[in-house]
Amino acid sequence: MDQLNSLLTRAYCPYSGFAVAAVVKSRSGRLYGGVNVENAAYPLSRCAEQSATLQMVSAGEREIVEVWVLSRGEKPATPCGGCRQVLSEFARPETPVHCLSASGSELHLTLGELLPHAFTKQYLDKPDEALGSTDA
Repeated sequence: MDQLNSLLTRAYCPYSGFAVAAVVKSRSGRLYGGVNVENAAYPLSRCAEQSATLQMVSAGEREIVEVWVLSRGEKPATPCGGCRQVLSEFARPETPVHCLSASGSELHLTLGELLPHAFTKQYLDKPDEALGSTDA
């Protein structure tokens, strides 16, 4: 995907040197891209997957149907735990996640495989149902 390669050059990673680009595809079919943006105060950094998701949400869309992540290196990098949680807010467990490396290796999973037993809004909407409680 050409958009990923172009995005990868825009990553801002002066501290880790580990560039990552991500693209999420929304229900409408539109693609939203993002890159990792590091900060000297490390906790303020943002991952590429979060950047792409924030772009989608800012455009008014709320559902991810496919995800691509590209990183430099020999092995494809999977989304970190925080990104998996952010993706789970807007995607279903069966959503394909394609992890690609600049060297050409690939790993194709679903979000459910990356984040089994995700904490989702169902726990907040109807906590008793989410926990399987039988109390009335």
